[in-house]
Amino acid sequence: MSSTDALNSVLSKLNPAQRAAACHGKSPLLIIAGAGTGKTTTLAHRVAALVASGVDPARMLLLTFTRRASAELLRRAQGIVKEFNDASDSTEGANQTGAQVSGAALNRVWGGTFHSVAARLLRRFGKLIGVPPDFTIMDRGDSEDLMHVLREDLKLGQEEKPDESDPAPQNEEIASRNRFPLKGTCMGIYSRAVNTQWTLKKVLEEAYPWCADHEEDLKRLFNAYVDTKDQNGVMDYDDLLLFWQALMEDESAGAKVRERFDCVLVDEYQDTNSVQAAILKGLCPDGTGLTVVGDDAQSIYSFRAATVRNILDFPEEFPGTCTVKLEQNYRSTSPILAATNAVIAASKERHEKELWSDRTEGNLPEVVICEDEDEQTEFVIDNILAHRENGIRLTKQAVLFRASHHSMTLEVELARRNVPFHKFGGLKFVETAHVKDAVSFLKFAENPRDIVSGTRILVLLPGIGQRRARQLLQQLAENAFDLNTWKSFAPPKATSTDWPLFCALLIGLSGPHVQGLTVQEQFHRVVRFYAPVMERRYDDPRARKQDLEQLELIAGRFQNRSQFLTEMTLDPPSSTQDLAGDPILDEDYLILSTIHSAKGLEWDTVHVIHAADGNIPSDLATGNAEQIEEERRLFYVALTRAKDHLTVTIPQRYYFHGRFRSDQHSYAQPTRFLTKAALKHFRQRVARVHEEPEDDLDVPTDSSHIRQRIKRRW
Repeated sequence: MSSTDALNSVLSKLNPAQRAAACHGKSPLLIIAGAGTGKTTTLAHRVAALVASGVDPARMLLLTFTRRASAELLRRAQGIVKEFNDASDSTEGANQTGAQVSGAALNRVWGGTFHSVAARLLRRFGKLIGVPPDFTIMDRGDSEDLMHVLREDLKLGQEEKPDESDPAPQNEEIASRNRFPLKGTCMGIYSRAVNTQWTLKKVLEEAYPWCADHEEDLKRLFNAYVDTKDQNGVMDYDDLLLFWQALMEDESAGAKVRERFDCVLVDEYQDTNSVQAAILKGLCPDGTGLTVVGDDAQSIYSFRAATVRNILDFPEEFPGTCTVKLEQNYRSTSPILAATNAVIAASKERHEKELWSDRTEGNLPEVVICEDEDEQTEFVIDNILAHRENGIRLTKQAVLFRASHHSMTLEVELARRNVPFHKFGGLKFVETAHVKDAVSFLKFAENPRDIVSGTRILVLLPGIGQRRARQLLQQLAENAFDLNTWKSFAPPKATSTDWPLFCALLIGLSGPHVQGLTVQEQFHRVVRFYAPVMERRYDDPRARKQDLEQLELIAGRFQNRSQFLTEMTLDPPSSTQDLAGDPILDEDYLILSTIHSAKGLEWDTVHVIHAADGNIPSDLATGNAEQIEEERRLFYVALTRAKDHLTVTIPQRYYFHGRFRSDQHSYAQPTRFLTKAALKHFRQRVARVHEEPEDDLDVPTDSSHIRQRIKRRW
């Protein structure tokens, strides 16, 4: 079989639109991939087809939003290349380039998240724009901590003593002075400004109007934040993208990066922000070799500064773009698709598409009206258990909601009725205190200028607080960051035993002393010192120690410490259950998830709860038309997670919850996204029909004597 025949044989499993995308040439390609249309399959076949046509895998760049997505794409592409090689007959003039490409060769593809690829490129080419390769990376928590330190240094939010000659401040002035945004909000404002490339004034007006009075102080804070990161040799998540953009804008450096890649492929393009779009423009100025895949109808991350404009405007940004639409859905039944198509059809601006399926049979999705939240909870649980009795395991069912607190009542009742569940959207593994502590030791050993990691590990020691930690770090800076300097420090009595061991640990992990130690051995030294400290500071030390032991095993996979720290910061495990933790003793469990966390997933049965206006859309996201359109897309994402059964529940009555529950309540309207056109594709019913019991009194009665008794009271 010739190489062309072999390739055609492999691609024959795709539908016509998927095949057109996989076989496209080098001009810019936009793949509009509707929910459940085989996006990953199509992109994997495109990677394999490019390799089979002679493209060197080492000259391909694959950008995704998670490392796992990149690994899955490459794994599938390896299988496709193997099929191609097996189908080729090398004795009959097969394409030798394709035949020589093994699955291992695809490991040379530059695959990863935007942030991980940025870190890799900056370590290699950063010197060309003045970036030292030994920088360390702060996660979001570290960035907020640094923002907090600088906020305190600048005395922002602290009430200053008024001049006695000044008139007494009014209450409004005092409130304004004392309500300076906290570290998380400050970090959110800063991140949105740099990722949207808006002015600070515009960010405050659009997203943080209650902080507008603090614009000048925020400028001072952000300038100090930028300067401190530079002095400490650290970068946050936003810096990685900003410096990659600067790398591409530099004439010499940009040319060197562009020379490395013949093809650039981007997954989930609807989730990119302005900086990421500028980076891609720098990589492929005219779009040659550029492939982007996404669905404008699933653009739901504007709170992370993602903009739907990137995918909507792609054909104008890259003239000559070929747009391929994937519309055959392999997930949902036709009745569900008819409903979801009707919901998204109301969008003001979108890439037109109509999802369809060969699965023409199936029940209509339901809209169920409930009297209140309690009735919604009872109905949903009863419905879930009924599906379970009909053979649909709990793990094949999900309950989705707009905000995490929307499931609180449901969680209580599930626990009472002994229905096991897992909730997505909790604390990430590396955000847990004990893991951040342990990793901070290696971060500080890697970069002693990192005051956030330095402060974190110093205050773990008894007798050392924030002020003394800052003094020790200042002393270190004055002595060229020589950790031996700390040997002369006379520690307080409480830490006299720990201090020599602490110094020995850090000195042993830095400079020439660390040579010859594997990353696993380094982490083992940290755990050996840190374990007794952890037992004094935190509850449940056994489970925490298991986490660290598992992380120590993970460290053994990395060739160097820098790689390990970068991986743990940029793409960590999503929860402690990914590494260690108590075993799941129940054989089955229900999935609870926010809609944002459910994106990309699917279940046989889906319940979307609290579909009332004010919840969907959130009353905090109705300030302008763009926000409302994103909320519509979010509702669409929820509906398209369902394969066989879809139920949307709407409580009519919401009680006001204060310190004590009362009978005060309000009536809710169904979400505005269930338009008349959309409702035609749903079966509508009430959760419970409340019937008054019939009496058995057949004898007519006379109430006139009661009226007469009332009259006699006057």
